[in-house]
Amino acid sequence: MLAVVKIAGQQFKVKAGDSLYVPHIEGKTGDSVEFSEVLMTGTDGNIVAGPAVKAVVKAEIINEMVQGDKVIAFKMKRRKGFRKKHGHRTQYTHIKITAIA
Repeated sequence: MLAVVKIAGQQFKVKAGDSLYVPHIEGKTGDSVEFSEVLMTGTDGNIVAGPAVKAVVKAEIINEMVQGDKVIAFKMKRRKGFRKKHGHRTQYTHIKITAIA
């Protein structure tokens, strides 16, 4: 079974057993999490989309805090001596999809 689920404002295509990194969600390692905002499901060529979807995606948190790659935003104006450097590392949560019900 395949599902498109909305997690923290982003859409992910998932199957049972998939492991993925999502924007940070609350919870500890080993906790079970449910995502009720399922946008589409598909089984053996039968696709259900829109408000007719009545599925829930269940997942388990593998690692509660994973830092992404460092992103640098550098601004500079030539010949003016203006330089500004900002950086950040986005935090993710590593989850494993256990079931789509």
